[in-house]
Amino acid sequence: MLGLPERIKACLFDLDGVLTATAAVHAVVWKETFDRFLRQRAERAGDSFALFDIADDYPTYVDGKARADGIRSFLASRHIELPAGDPRDPPSSQTVHGLGNRKNELLLSRIRHGGVAAYPGSVRYLRALDRAGVPRAVVSSSANCADILAAAGIDCLLDVRIDGVVAQREHLAGKPAPDTYLAGARELGTEPSRSAVFEDALAGVEAGRTGGFGLVVGVDRVGHADALRAHGADVIVSDLADLLGKDDSGCEESGDRDDSGDSGCRS
Repeated sequence: MLGLPERIKACLFDLDGVLTATAAVHAVVWKETFDRFLRQRAERAGDSFALFDIADDYPTYVDGKARADGIRSFLASRHIELPAGDPRDPPSSQTVHGLGNRKNELLLSRIRHGGVAAYPGSVRYLRALDRAGVPRAVVSSSANCADILAAAGIDCLLDVRIDGVVAQREHLAGKPAPDTYLAGARELGTEPSRSAVFEDALAGVEAGRTGGFGLVVGVDRVGHADALRAHGADVIVSDLADLLGKDDSGCEESGDRDDSGDSGCRS
């Protein structure tokens, strides 16, 4: 009924674009951050510049990666190198951490004003796993993961959280390295070969594959199924609810289905 091989006993989910509809917000905020930086840099040097391309630059260099890693990766593609700086750098600083803090400032402002929504199909799938007793972890590079989960009302549907805060504290390499997913499997008490990874980012799919996970599910919400397969996805779905099975009569499982996406976590 869950669309998983029998060997799979635990599930690990990326956050943005898999559980919550925040990937598009991240992409827009990254564009605003990088375009402002590139424009100012070009004006000082008297040069022209190419804008950050959400369709190409975001999935290739930034999506799924830790904030600083994404910044370095994109800037390297433009042959730009910045000093790392300090995590406490103000958003105006011309450093990697300064750019990251500018992006985070813009992101939190958008979340405060626009809220956060969980995908209804993802809520249904998490509930189905919960009813089946399958342990669940969220594995995200975001340092805002806990706040986003709470705002979306799905924090109670996840047993373990491995996020940017945990990765920094535990010195875990970010995606596409498998370290954060491996840490999630350890916290759930399962082997990677008996666990499934659910990812929409190319870096995350690659992390699931190199980590030796038993199943890597690519979530294609933007039409890049071929790229997800090329990076190691075993299965491609457009929504997690696509994995929910049907009973012998051909009807979808009923359970306590609620298409509103409300998880019931909020008191």
